[in-house]
Amino acid sequence: MTARRSPPDPPGPAADQYRATLAALFERRRFGMKPGLEVIHGLLEALGHPERTYPAIHVTGSKGKGSVAAMAQSVLTAHGRRTGRFTSPHLASYRERIQIDGRSIGPKEVVEGLARIDAVAGDLERTGAIDHAPTFFEVTTALALDWFARRHVDAAVVEVGMGGRLDATNVLDARVGVITTIELEHTELLGSTRSAIAREKSGIFHSGMTGLLGELPPDARSTIESEAGRLGVPLWHLGGEVRVEDRALDADGQNFTVRLPGVRLDGIHLPLLGRFQPGNAALAVGAVARFAAATGLGFDPDAVRTGLGRVRWRGRLERIARRPELYYDVAHTPDSARAVAQSLAEISPLADPEENAIVFGVLRGKNVGAILDALSPLARTLVVVPVRSARGVPPGELRVAAAGRFPRIVEAPSVALGVRAARAATGTDGFTLVVGSDYLVGELLRQEGGAEDEPDLSDPGVETAPVSARSRT
Repeated sequence: MTARRSPPDPPGPAADQYRATLAALFERRRFGMKPGLEVIHGLLEALGHPERTYPAIHVTGSKGKGSVAAMAQSVLTAHGRRTGRFTSPHLASYRERIQIDGRSIGPKEVVEGLARIDAVAGDLERTGAIDHAPTFFEVTTALALDWFARRHVDAAVVEVGMGGRLDATNVLDARVGVITTIELEHTELLGSTRSAIAREKSGIFHSGMTGLLGELPPDARSTIESEAGRLGVPLWHLGGEVRVEDRALDADGQNFTVRLPGVRLDGIHLPLLGRFQPGNAALAVGAVARFAAATGLGFDPDAVRTGLGRVRWRGRLERIARRPELYYDVAHTPDSARAVAQSLAEISPLADPEENAIVFGVLRGKNVGAILDALSPLARTLVVVPVRSARGVPPGELRVAAAGRFPRIVEAPSVALGVRAARAATGTDGFTLVVGSDYLVGELLRQEGGAEDEPDLSDPGVETAPVSARSRT
């Protein structure tokens, strides 16, 4: 089912109550990130263990996991299964994180659900059953899993917040686990090597389930295969048991075939751009096939085609306008930026970099130099903009970091003005790419949709050195 735009907040006191509830929830950012399962187990036990009432597909990875989750949910919905989806972060609205069959949780349900969780959390803290107040992500996870149970879903597709082993989502009755990619990320929490990070992400595997792996570096793949072997988790691999063939672009997306053991699915149309998305789609199809085998759900190739044909995933190389083209993408790692650059070079092979422009803003802690190196072949004009986050890198620092990488660098006071400047600099046959933080793209989507601002949701983190001092590569 196509993801629908969430309805606007209701007017008057209900909207005020919703915003006040979110403001209180976002205050939990001060508790930071505390990997571990004790608190989420306590919350879910107090709520009657809603996570045990439906089977799930659990998705982790350094990138692509949200896309896989969105596609798997859409395919399950097309099979007639009422399917919950939990992803993070959001772009325009907190409610995007928690959906059933493409419809976001309502404001009233957010208010009531968070009140219920606050009440049980308070009881648990007073009795000493938990040793710290639940974090933002723990509360949001509990809200999602509880709402899914109250709405009697048949299945859930749940994206890991970070890592896997100690992530708050690792409490599911997951029949299938998917690991999309492994990059060096969140090394302060997950480990300093790809093998260490792979070990943390393989923590979503447990005896009795099956697994799928994307295309991984050899050291990460070896680590995950060893852990899966120890647990008796059979694996399918992208490029092995799961394959993409006969890929071709069209004006509205791309077409391809997916092969699984004993199954060939021809004629798939995916209305998403990016050379990386067919692989994500194949992982999603493989996950649904293995989920179907584990739960007795029939696997219908026509439902697969319908589900993938209806999927929508905002801000992932999303074409917003044509002539000249305007794209939004949330790439904020070097590998993601390279994937976007390769995809745009494929989509517009004759585009002249002189006619293209990039709008860029990002949070601290990112390898800005390597990201800009990946993007620099696409355009001669770079517009640097602020991100509405406490951790946003000021445009002046981005400008210093970009020096020598782009001939023309413009500093804009807001993302809206930055897009306006970039569009003015874009030739008729060129494109504008808005790329970087989720918050950057989310601000534009909120403005376009007329949605009222929600409280700023900056990721908790440690302040780092200025970008200009550390990002040259």
